Amino acid sequence: MTQNMETDPFNVSMRKFLKQVGVTSQQAIEKAVEKEDLRGKGRMTVKAVITSERGGLHHVVEGEIDLG
Repeated sequence: MTQNMETDPFNVSMRKFLKQVGVTSQQAIEKAVEKEDLRGKGRMTVKAVITSERGGLHHVVEGEIDLG
C-alpha cells in the first residue's frame, strides 16, 4: 500500500521543519526590524540559507522585505 503525501513520514517531517523555519524566521526578522527601528524605512534585503552536509544541500533564497 502506498502512502499519500499527508501520511508519508518524509513529507510530514519536511513540512514540520519548513513550518518551524517560517515561524522562527518571521520572529527573528520582526525582532531585528524593531531593534534597529527600521519600520517604515524603505526595504531590507534578507537571505536564508538551508544546508545539509549529509544531503549535499546548499540552498540560498534572497529577497527584499518592504518595511512599510
